[in-house]
Amino acid sequence: MSTRKVFVAGAGAWGTALALVARRAGNDVLIQAHEPEVADAVNGGHGNPVYLPGVALDPDIRATTDLAGAAGADLVLLVTPAQFLRVTCAGLAPHLADGTPVVVCAKGIEAATGALMSEVLAQTLPAALPAVLSGPTFAAEVARELPTAVTLACADAAVAADLAEALATPRFRIYRSGDVIGAEVGGAVKNVLAIACGIVQGRGLGDNARAALITRGIAEIARLGAALGGRPETLMGLSGIGDITLTCNAMQSRNFSLGVALGGGESLDDVLGRRVSVAEGVYTAAAVVALAGRRGVEMPICAAVDGILNGGADIDAAIQGLLARPMRAEDAPGR
Repeated sequence: MSTRKVFVAGAGAWGTALALVARRAGNDVLIQAHEPEVADAVNGGHGNPVYLPGVALDPDIRATTDLAGAAGADLVLLVTPAQFLRVTCAGLAPHLADGTPVVVCAKGIEAATGALMSEVLAQTLPAALPAVLSGPTFAAEVARELPTAVTLACADAAVAADLAEALATPRFRIYRSGDVIGAEVGGAVKNVLAIACGIVQGRGLGDNARAALITRGIAEIARLGAALGGRPETLMGLSGIGDITLTCNAMQSRNFSLGVALGGGESLDDVLGRRVSVAEGVYTAAAVVALAGRRGVEMPICAAVDGILNGGADIDAAIQGLLARPMRAEDAPGR
């Protein structure tokens, strides 16, 4: 394989881990950091103690604070928080050649517009070759080269195969999919579901309740995915069941651990105030509910989370509201 120039936009934990993946796959890697001190740490100390402490980076991974570093890139990975994807793409636009593959690695829905990340990409970088990377991934485990499998979704099968070849390593397995929407919906909504599962854990409601919540949450994700044109089988893959299994059951998950703190009685402001990393579900919850409303899709669990996060809803009242919903056939449409 020839060496490719890979530009990673975003030097949080996940962006840093993906920079390591790209370097291990034999690429020339430049990572863009928002904070100058992060770029300095990567270049001078070969680490990212702010977002990925305790992980040594390959000395050949270089860092910049300038999106102009993407000029001449063979491949761009977008790993900024979902709500900053639009402004990042706008900053990249003057520097990317037409036809450059751009892979969205952020999981979320744009709060201001209700747009999926691939829609933001299409609006801001229309000449790019778009793809989405999703699946069950904790950044620290990927960085430590523990075995991981992901979904790379792209409408163009040849582009998907080329991207998989460029990024895969013996311990970072890439499965291809043509269902961009399905992969995105699973990755975005599972963050909201993970907050709900964390609340159940924090409230001490038991494993039975969490299992029920996950199962009914999957039904909500499936309904929204279908309404947006996603394929149901995608939900059964790594970007669906795989990501849900990981995120809804582990304190490593920023969204799950945030829910645990809320369920334990802490305020949202207090939890967010002591974190440097983004819990995407906080910002996606309202967008999911609004998008579902426009599509006529019922998502009571997501609506309950949105009420708790953004509507001042009492947690116990929200839980009681879900438990009091009418009991219907499990396979009833929209229930």
